[in-house]
Amino acid sequence: MQAIHAEPARAWTVSELARIAGQSRSGFAARFHDRMGRSPIDYLARWRVRLAAARLRSSGAPISAIAMEVGSATDSGFSALFRRVMGMSPRQYRNRSKADD
Repeated sequence: MQAIHAEPARAWTVSELARIAGQSRSGFAARFHDRMGRSPIDYLARWRVRLAAARLRSSGAPISAIAMEVGSATDSGFSALFRRVMGMSPRQYRNRSKADD
């Protein structure tokens, strides 16, 4: 988790994370899931969305720039992930956040 939090935009693989943790790929994935309730890659995706949500609330940066900052390869992929996790598009989230202020 420290590696994910330190470099959330990096294109992490389970194998890389397992190597850092000094474990086998399958053992690491199983232990991570047992402790966190989700796979390492799902955790990474959700962490990226949380970081993006914070940026959407606190800055006027373009959504595409925020997507790149958190490691998304494409705007459409970022929007789909954000919608899946947050239940709305990044633009809707930003607009709601502004309305709540």
